[in-house]
Amino acid sequence: MATRASARERLLSAADELFYRDGVHVVGIDRVIEHAGVAKASLYNTFGSKDELIRAYLEGRHAAIEKRVTEGLVAYPTPREKILGVFDIQGARFAAPDYRGCPFMSATAEAPAGTAAVAAADAYRAWVRALFTDLAAQAGAADPVTLGQQLQMIYDGVAISVRMDRTPIAALATGRTTATALLDAVLGPNR
Repeated sequence: MATRASARERLLSAADELFYRDGVHVVGIDRVIEHAGVAKASLYNTFGSKDELIRAYLEGRHAAIEKRVTEGLVAYPTPREKILGVFDIQGARFAAPDYRGCPFMSATAEAPAGTAAVAAADAYRAWVRALFTDLAAQAGAADPVTLGQQLQMIYDGVAISVRMDRTPIAALATGRTTATALLDAVLGPNR
């Protein structure tokens, strides 16, 4: 049992590093197995397929992001500040030298519909949208669903801009300014 858990952890660690750095479609199973130092049977006994390993990798990324954001939002006292805080918290990650873009966008860029990668990305995106929608409702938005969707689009745009343009400080500043202007327009500047 301990060996199996150890193999799972090593496989997930190897997948996390290789899939994020090089891409889920480029990295083959043999490379993950070699990097993890496990037998091929360990991968198939643990995950069943590369698709399920990708799902586990993305679910791990989702859990880490959710934890980082949830814990970070405690420092922001009001719903409006929490909304902008999401940009600040994720901005610290976007500005890291090893940031290679959104793992969910990367994993689903060429993934066929119905794959585990698409399902994991859908779950992550639903969480981000629900976070912004809930905070918009707490801030008093008349239409929190629409505001949540708009904030998510700004958030997505920042993540793409940071990766594509390699200008994290400018992209983060622009994203936060745009989110602030949207909040001012929808909620008023004092809410």
